[in-house]
Amino acid sequence: MESNLTKCPSIDNFRNQVYSTSYSLITLLGFVGNGFALLVLFRSYRQSTPFHVYMINLALSDLLCVMTLPLRVLYYVRQGRWYQGDFLCRISSYLLYVNLYCSIYFMTAMSITRFLAIVYPVRNLQLVTVNRARAVCVGIWLFSSLSSSSFLMSGQTFDKATNTTKCFEPPQTSGKYLKKLQTLNYVALVVGFILPFLVILICYAGIVRTLLSRNLVANRQQNSAARAIRMIAVVLLTFLTSFMPYHVQRTLHLSFLARQDTTCSERVAMQKSVVVTLSLAAANSCFDPLLYFFSGEGFRSRLSSLRRTVRASSTSQVKPKPVTTSEAGENHHVECS
Repeated sequence: MESNLTKCPSIDNFRNQVYSTSYSLITLLGFVGNGFALLVLFRSYRQSTPFHVYMINLALSDLLCVMTLPLRVLYYVRQGRWYQGDFLCRISSYLLYVNLYCSIYFMTAMSITRFLAIVYPVRNLQLVTVNRARAVCVGIWLFSSLSSSSFLMSGQTFDKATNTTKCFEPPQTSGKYLKKLQTLNYVALVVGFILPFLVILICYAGIVRTLLSRNLVANRQQNSAARAIRMIAVVLLTFLTSFMPYHVQRTLHLSFLARQDTTCSERVAMQKSVVVTLSLAAANSCFDPLLYFFSGEGFRSRLSSLRRTVRASSTSQVKPKPVTTSEAGENHHVECS
């Protein structure tokens, strides 16, 4: 059995390749998807609903996160050399985790909203309003920002061995500091993942049970049921692909660091799993546009409305040829069309 102090092979090449590639793809897909979604949502803001408010805030959260990812790409393309200063190092780490937990809570709020609309439609009209949705969004932003503030405490560091400035590197974990990290992780695991996920599962169980017990005859009811099913699929896909692997791996990794009997192969495998699961966690920004398109209330109708508006504005720029009095009667049917 190899000792815990054995010098293990570096995974820097693996880390640099995976992070630079995955963050580049996430930046492209997340910026285009969420940017386009915000354009549609803001252009149709007069038709605002509570679900609409949550979608806007979720897209804003994703865009804030995606805008910091090019700094990470640059860092890993440069083989772990940081030149952008301490402030950008802190803020880019901070916004990644603010987005992570904002996404979880906004999805939870959207799930509760859809649950109330389907299971308690009468009570939903009194409980769920646009102003209350805005208040919930403010609370989510404040809670996520404050609870992630610990990531602002660690910035860039100077590595004397390589004579380079580092960022996004894991902190030194030993003794009391490791126990503190484990405690913080358990709190974040319960409050930031397990409880929201349980709420979402309860909401979806209630939605499915209600839909199965109803005879959905009207087209409006059928459309509402279809949106609910699509939302369940997208949210569960995001949780199982992005949020769950990251939280499970982070918990296992911190427990792994406390052990003294680990081998090099185990440590290398654990370090590589950190890279993969953090990339998947950041990829939640790419899944959210699917939520807007497939399950958003009227999102596709808003998109069609935006297309008609753009088409009308483009055709109005072409001025029609003046029509004489004698031609007016002959072309009356053209003018009416």
